[in-house]
Amino acid sequence: MKERLHKFLSRCGVASRREGENLILQGRVTVNGQVVQELGTKIDPEKDKVEVDGSVVKPQPFTYVILNKPRGYITSVEAKEGTPTVIDLLKGLKTRVYPVGRLDLDSEGLLLLTNDGELAFRLMHPRYHVEKRYLVKVRGQPSEKKLKRLRRGIRLEDEKKKGLYRKTAPAQIKVIKSKGKETELEMVLKEGRKRQIRRMFQAVGHPVVSLVRVSIGNLTLEGLPKGRYRHLTPQEVAELKKKAGLAPDPKGV
Repeated sequence: MKERLHKFLSRCGVASRREGENLILQGRVTVNGQVVQELGTKIDPEKDKVEVDGSVVKPQPFTYVILNKPRGYITSVEAKEGTPTVIDLLKGLKTRVYPVGRLDLDSEGLLLLTNDGELAFRLMHPRYHVEKRYLVKVRGQPSEKKLKRLRRGIRLEDEKKKGLYRKTAPAQIKVIKSKGKETELEMVLKEGRKRQIRRMFQAVGHPVVSLVRVSIGNLTLEGLPKGRYRHLTPQEVAELKKKAGLAPDPKGV
């Protein structure tokens, strides 16, 4: 059965789907010795020889880990201007994995990393309704009117197309504690746009002071110290795949 080239690269753990597309556009991918730069190209994984930068790529067993990300680390596989990345915290992990979604430099909490590109794609796409839960502290005391706006969804400028505004998906928001100059809230999203929560609260005049992701689907930070990671259990992976609408692997995890 034929498969899109960028999905194959993701399945092989080479890159995420988006990064795989970039590799193709950069002319770094060959199929049977020929450079392929056309997005949407399909290959036969059983017959075609795929190489990236001259090295043959093949599917590999999937690895799934969660990290309790502290502040001060960027969610990237490559360092930028000396800033440490979350990959620096994965000491002893030999398999190359990629972050599922992002937590910015000043945010912390649960981060899933895997080389399972299909699962990563589904967890971040709003179509599959996988919940991500956050604890958010903001400046001031948002009125109920403002919270209702955020719950319904507000228009934010597209991260890539300036001048284009898209409405955020409906969100669950509950006030935990409101005291003095700050308010603590619990927020549940089913999408993952860049700096979404910070941009949403900024839009209604209440900048975020702190942001912690506490769960993704069935995964939580329970028992996981800050800055440490652990492998998911087969049961956790199976349940996460079910939430994302994927059939369990008949061979196990």
